[in-house]
Amino acid sequence: MNTAVYPERRAAPPRRRGLLAPLRDRANRWFLNRVPASDTVQLTHRNVYILPTRAGWMLALTLVVLLVASINYQLNLGYLLTFLLAGCAVVGMHVCHGNLRGLSLHLDPPEPVHAGQAVRLDLRLTNTRRTARHGIGLAVRPAHGHPPALAWVDVPAQGEAALQVTWGAPGRGRHALPALIAQTLFPLGTFRVWTVWRTASTVLVYPTPEDTPPPLPVGEAQAGESGPLRTQAVGEFEGVRAYRRGDPMKAVVWKKAAQAFASGRDELVSRDASVAQRQTLWLDHAACGHTGLEARLSRLTAWVLVADRLDLVYGLRLPGRDIAPDQGPVHKARCLEALALC
Repeated sequence: MNTAVYPERRAAPPRRRGLLAPLRDRANRWFLNRVPASDTVQLTHRNVYILPTRAGWMLALTLVVLLVASINYQLNLGYLLTFLLAGCAVVGMHVCHGNLRGLSLHLDPPEPVHAGQAVRLDLRLTNTRRTARHGIGLAVRPAHGHPPALAWVDVPAQGEAALQVTWGAPGRGRHALPALIAQTLFPLGTFRVWTVWRTASTVLVYPTPEDTPPPLPVGEAQAGESGPLRTQAVGEFEGVRAYRRGDPMKAVVWKKAAQAFASGRDELVSRDASVAQRQTLWLDHAACGHTGLEARLSRLTAWVLVADRLDLVYGLRLPGRDIAPDQGPVHKARCLEALALC
């Protein structure tokens, strides 16, 4: 299976929209609403379109001039050249259309990302034909008529090719993926064959984590305990003990280990889980220290990542929703999803 990875290209500068822009936008929405949404699409003559390129129109104009000149001067070789070129253009049109028709396109659901990161779309192209397909380009369908930044790949005979394109999500939340476009100019570049693919998947965009968050809040004492424990640094609770064989590496207090190594002592210490369990760490939206909604969500996101990295048990309090204390990747994903949809 061939694999091609193409980085995101720099977006073209915005162009001034003309008077027909609203009408063009309505026509695009009407067209996209007619395209069924699916993560797998089979390209047939019903959803593949073809039009001449600029080079194709220039070739057509050249053929007209050659034909008129051959008629005017009665040039038999002129007739031969004109119809030979016209025949090559017609054959190229059928080859170009067949190069895209019959392909199967599949999209894997994208992984969640944080706001400001590019969403990676993993695409698979399947070719059941006995001949290879060359010069297949895919890209996110541009808005307002901008040329697409295509990523190109060749699909082997009776095989698959993988392709990755990127899309910049507008912000946090759950977003529908934009329509994709697949096209080819093979073999002569005189015709453009393309299709519009409206995917059904959505992508979840988490808030952007704060760059330098303050230390995790003080844990609340559980029932039967005297009071909350004091925090020392970002996510580092009091209570350490000597390292025991079998302790997870994330439980090792590396700052203290570095200090011990610098002083010539070969000893490790781990966080004492029994001490950490005497309190409950709550990440509270109302007490995170910011006034703006996005700033609060950004800080809570950073705290969730820190608490998960330190393997702590933590809960999340949001307006109208509480997530019970827990730990692990599933709990982290649940908290980040709640922050994205807050």
